[in-house]
Amino acid sequence: MEIATNQIKELREKSGAGVMTCRNALIEAEGDTGKALQILKEKGILKAQKKAERVAKQGVVESYIHTGGRIGAMVEVNCETDFVARTDEFKELAHNLAMQVAAIPAQFISQDEVSGDQEDEDLDLSTACLLLQPYIKDPTKTIQDVIIETVAKVGENIKVTRFVRFELGE
Repeated sequence: MEIATNQIKELREKSGAGVMTCRNALIEAEGDTGKALQILKEKGILKAQKKAERVAKQGVVESYIHTGGRIGAMVEVNCETDFVARTDEFKELAHNLAMQVAAIPAQFISQDEVSGDQEDEDLDLSTACLLLQPYIKDPTKTIQDVIIETVAKVGENIKVTRFVRFELGE
């Protein structure tokens, strides 16, 4: 099947995947860009699962102060290499995560941190755990989905190690 260069370019811009990866996804999807994007997302999730056990000791601490200076947040986001930590994709993810922490208060990074006693309380796990929260820029995705997409783009494991949120008067 012949795939047009502009289709590959469009898919590459949407996904961040390599040229040949985009071409192969388009061939598999029989030229349907939407299907090809879905195929890449599925493969990205598989890649992210394979990379999840890798050690992530590099990264950044990103801060965000909301307009008016009444709310601020800091988040530590780790990856495997300092090379990836300096990429625009990684920096954008860290900044967006800091904004997320400022926007929606969370108590835990993931559901793994919630103890049995706390689960019995009336916790809304979808907001209490940062990774389960709906992403403020696209509520159809969770924070975990956004991280997995970035893992697929940069090719390294990414972990949120810690975060803190400050609100004036609290």
